Amino acid sequence: MTTKRQHSMLTIATATLATLAFAVAPVSAKEKAGKHSNHATTTSAAAAASLLGSIPEQPAAPKPGQHDSKPGVAWKTVGGTVKEIHGETYTVEDFDGSQMKVHVGQGTRHLRGNKKVGDTIRAEITHGGFANSIQ
Repeated sequence: MTTKRQHSMLTIATATLATLAFAVAPVSAKEKAGKHSNHATTTSAAAAASLLGSIPEQPAAPKPGQHDSKPGVAWKTVGGTVKEIHGETYTVEDFDGSQMKVHVGQGTRHLRGNKKVGDTIRAEITHGGFANSIQ
């Protein structure tokens, strides 16, 4: 009979601990969430820097009317027809009819030769409009 009684007591103790765990877990989770909200002011870049080491700084995008003067991080690829060429600046009209200025310099890789007005081009440009490559 003692074994049966011990088994019952063990079952009751297990059930009590399980109930207690279910009651305490949500409270503990809320406390942890509250603690994390205090640290929410850190940026993801700062968090990554602290975990991975330093992150290279990228220069700010040029102001309106200014452009990049050397190759940099590719921002997007543009395509269209060359409408005008003034020195190192190509005016390109895309297939929707929008025009943009693309700056070509010594750092630009010319694929398939130099371009002239009327040519269809595709260029990988920086945020400041400098063509890293043009074809």
